Amino acid sequence: MIAMKIILASASPRRKELLGLITKDFGIVTREVDERAVEQQVKQRGGDAVMIQCELSRAKACAVYDGIPAEERGNVVVIGADTAVVCGDEIMGKPEDKEDARRMLTMLSGRTHEVITGVCVKTLDSEVVFTETTKVRFGDLDEFQKDLIERYINTGEPYDKAGAYGIQEGGALLVDTVEGDYFNVVGLPVRRLSQILSQFR
Repeated sequence: MIAMKIILASASPRRKELLGLITKDFGIVTREVDERAVEQQVKQRGGDAVMIQCELSRAKACAVYDGIPAEERGNVVVIGADTAVVCGDEIMGKPEDKEDARRMLTMLSGRTHEVITGVCVKTLDSEVVFTETTKVRFGDLDEFQKDLIERYINTGEPYDKAGAYGIQEGGALLVDTVEGDYFNVVGLPVRRLSQILSQFR
């Protein structure tokens, strides 16, 4: 089978690092996607968080794929991905400010939430879309946890992350248990993705 050119449709340094566990031979291309519009469209159809992540990952992959010259598309694999933190009925995006980060981390404390990553692998002849869900429980909201939250939001780390935390960084101290794929919480379910990409190598 002919080796395909792999393109990651994400500027996330965490996804870049994780894809590097599968292959070192890939490029990065991003295109603007109106995520809020995609989310609203799915909600209007009665879709849940899993469906939203599927559509967001697909939208990101398609935006990049559509920008590739037609004559080059036969030898390209585009990977789109999007990760959301879901707690109760709320799909948590990136916090708007310090108060929003504090609200999110306080809400997550003492509870189990889901981290859902949607992934789309798009080629000329196929489009594979899947999700991976990991359950994460934060420590109880005691004085120790409250102090950790304050220290964490003052590092500046939470503000570019869904749910206001990165488990691979200082946010790890807030976490009590993880059930499922740890790397999915970081941003990419590498084992399932590697299985899919293996057919193109």
